[in-house]
Amino acid sequence: MKTLIKNGLVVNATGTGMADVLIDGETIAAVVAPGSTLLGFNLESNVDVVIDVTGRYVIPGGVDAHTHMEMPFGGTNASDTFETGTRAAAWGGTTSIVDFVVQYPGENPLERYNAWQAKAAGNCAIDYGFHQILSDVQDSSLTAMDELIEEGVSSFKLFMAYKGVFLSDDGQILKAMQKGASNGALMMMHAENGSVIDVLVSQAIAAGNTSPYHHGLTRPWQAEEEATHRAIMLANLTGAPLYVVHVSAKQAVDQIAMARDNGQNVFGETCPQYLYLSLEEQLGASSDEWGTFEGAKWVCSTPLRSRAEGHQHHMWQALRTNDIQMVSTDHCPFCMKGQKDMGLADFSKIPNGIGSVEHRMDLMYQGVVDGHITLPRWVELTSTTPARMFGMYGKKGVIQPGADGDVVVYDPKGHTSIGVQKTHHMNMDYSAWEGYEIDGHVDTVISRGKVVVDNNQYVGTKGDGKYFKRGLSQYLI
Repeated sequence: MKTLIKNGLVVNATGTGMADVLIDGETIAAVVAPGSTLLGFNLESNVDVVIDVTGRYVIPGGVDAHTHMEMPFGGTNASDTFETGTRAAAWGGTTSIVDFVVQYPGENPLERYNAWQAKAAGNCAIDYGFHQILSDVQDSSLTAMDELIEEGVSSFKLFMAYKGVFLSDDGQILKAMQKGASNGALMMMHAENGSVIDVLVSQAIAAGNTSPYHHGLTRPWQAEEEATHRAIMLANLTGAPLYVVHVSAKQAVDQIAMARDNGQNVFGETCPQYLYLSLEEQLGASSDEWGTFEGAKWVCSTPLRSRAEGHQHHMWQALRTNDIQMVSTDHCPFCMKGQKDMGLADFSKIPNGIGSVEHRMDLMYQGVVDGHITLPRWVELTSTTPARMFGMYGKKGVIQPGADGDVVVYDPKGHTSIGVQKTHHMNMDYSAWEGYEIDGHVDTVISRGKVVVDNNQYVGTKGDGKYFKRGLSQYLI
């Protein structure tokens, strides 16, 4: 199958230009001036399908490098399966995800990796890769890191919070980072001071402050900044590259920026919720049958931050200056009924997570419309840098010959209304983004040469996605 996408404005991280894109099978074969011939042949008369995208953008498929499909957490599981979650991602213009293999204390990381492969294989709508979560870092864990790199898992996530579940102490983190420094793995960090948070949570509940709003109050920015600084110092000591996930506090951004200014391989991601949502909106959620518990819709960790303190403005600025390098979703969806309501009487029992995998590309495009970022920066933050950061670039994250045929046709004159009864395809009974209006629309999504979304219809099939065996990070200095 040969497909010609003609008359579009091709947007890469390096710039924009009018071009025709030829996809041959699963791969981009040529990017040429509109109407050009190739080896003396008229392209349009020598292909199977012609898609005229006049007036629209042609961008590389989005790469969401932080998702949690089917993740067990707090006595339940993330509501999106690999099938439903990747299909929703495709609807929103994302053609690759990197999900997290979960290892709890005492478990073998390699066995957990195989378990996650079994969950995803044959079920994904788009291509997928894996990071590995490490909880208790034992000698066997360090050996597994080498073996997992051979399997295409080249990044490992550690936690400074969730005692008894995920938390690694500083000595364990040190050992894992030493291994990362020697084998080239990218070390990822959930940076919050868990011991401080646990005390604040206990004190809040003892005082009768049990509503969802207190989730954010008991995870203050100081706990995030301190842990971010500590992670940076451990990375500096060991020489390991460090990637800080879901950065939400402006003070944590400043720690990352300082380390980068000093030449350290330290990187950060933020998520749409930290750009648009705030603690104030969570507190002011309208009353319904859930009453004040409606705020549970926005319970995630790291938490939403105060708009009055300027965190959201600072995060957009960091994206412009590259103090923060990319935007992922931390997609970890739970339904209100039957899952979030486990914490009706105790906010600490609310499963932490927001569903956004379907809306990331649109929400970030709205940042272009609103003047926060440029078109090329939009692509860089949502596709190119994730591909480079996690060893996928060249095949993912760019419109160029030899890349996978992962292409999104985006209409800047279109419109997208987000809501459960409108554009919602995630397996959730609510949307954290209910009522958001986007000045743009995903028209066509092509995954490795196959159209999977077109004309407001899903036309892909279960199992279209393949496992992507990642290399080492291509973003290190």
